Amino acid sequence: MTKDMTEGNIWKHLFSFAIPLLLGNLFQQTYNMIDTSIVGQYLGEEKLASVGASSSVQFLVLGFCMGICCGFAIPVSQHFGGKNIQKMKEAIFHAGFLSILFAAVITTACAILCPNILHILSTPENIFTDAYSYLFIIFLGIPFTILYNLLSGLLRAVGDSKTPFLFLVFSSILNIILDLTFIIVFKLGVSGAALATIMSQGVSGLLCLIYIIKKFPILCISKEHCRIKSDTTKQMIVMGVPMGLQYSITAIGSMVMQSANNGLGSTYISGFTAGMRIKQFLMCPFDAIATAASTFCSQNFGAGNLKRIKEGLKKGVTIGVCYGLISGCILILFGRTLSLLFISRNATAVLDASGKYLACLGCFFWALGILNVCRMSVQGLGYAGRAVFSGAVEMIARIFVSLMFVPIFKFNAICFADQTAWIFACLYIVPTCLICLKKIEKKLRLAK
Repeated sequence: MTKDMTEGNIWKHLFSFAIPLLLGNLFQQTYNMIDTSIVGQYLGEEKLASVGASSSVQFLVLGFCMGICCGFAIPVSQHFGGKNIQKMKEAIFHAGFLSILFAAVITTACAILCPNILHILSTPENIFTDAYSYLFIIFLGIPFTILYNLLSGLLRAVGDSKTPFLFLVFSSILNIILDLTFIIVFKLGVSGAALATIMSQGVSGLLCLIYIIKKFPILCISKEHCRIKSDTTKQMIVMGVPMGLQYSITAIGSMVMQSANNGLGSTYISGFTAGMRIKQFLMCPFDAIATAASTFCSQNFGAGNLKRIKEGLKKGVTIGVCYGLISGCILILFGRTLSLLFISRNATAVLDASGKYLACLGCFFWALGILNVCRMSVQGLGYAGRAVFSGAVEMIARIFVSLMFVPIFKFNAICFADQTAWIFACLYIVPTCLICLKKIEKKLRLAK
């Protein structure tokens, strides 16, 4: 069912849209945590390190794929809010065409460069073979990642966040079943974990496509919409590529951070991997709230309603900061205990590293409530380039800490790299968001 956010209670719109997203993200991260737990508990610390050694580059590549799909959905959302269905369907066609093109190029390039990427990340020799097997299979599944995220983005653009959630639940459950089957029954090791991931996402994407064809005629295009137009293509690329780059630019900083941490040995790699899984799980509400705010702002921009844009942004930030304070306390108080989900009780050094990393994150977790909502709202309003720059600020901050302070303070510096990046990015994106609102106000005034 489509959902028009240009009228009605703002709190209700934000929560009703964000909750399915949140539940979907939690299911996805639950799978990631179970996947990591299965690898760590059944295959051992070294196999866990081989999976975690490439987590940052996965974030870079898959994040770019997810980012371009989110960007392609923005014009669809704006045209839907403005009740221009013809333009909306033209945007859907171009989104599909460009997604196929990007999928082919990215998959080919990543598969060929996979060994070089792991060498750049300073992957230790004792885990290199397993890390390569895992990453190579994940790269082969990129088309499935793009398929699912594009279809989910289109559904969210017209206000439906429940259907993507249901397919994500199915994907996560299937993923867990395949994980257990491939790793425990067929003894496929880390390759089994990667195969489970791409197979479940592929099935979910295909089922989502069938569902849209049968149940969402508003998203289905006909022959008259299937003509490549230079202006529409340019608009889609201007929206999609910067958003993909924002994810990737942020991930480049994470890659440098990962590389610096990999040089500290397998104990810290395992501790960092476990901590990252917990961090990603608790970050799910930030993503849900920010996506809800972005879609809300995008639809209301299409409808020319500045007042609702401002109110939605304020409420989104309030929700994000409140959640950040609560979850930060959880990380500080229970981070080490939560790490037992992935790490044996006997591996005390790994547990200590993970617990320390999480406790340090918790002190600044609230900043993500401001950063994510403001950045995603700026994107939803069409200023993708400015959002990219906030990602560049994050990247520079992480790289600076990783290169300048990790050699001196070792793992202590790793524990504060993320927080440094978040704070500096906030210092940029908050005033930028206010400037964008001023520009929108002027644009709408001139349009009248």
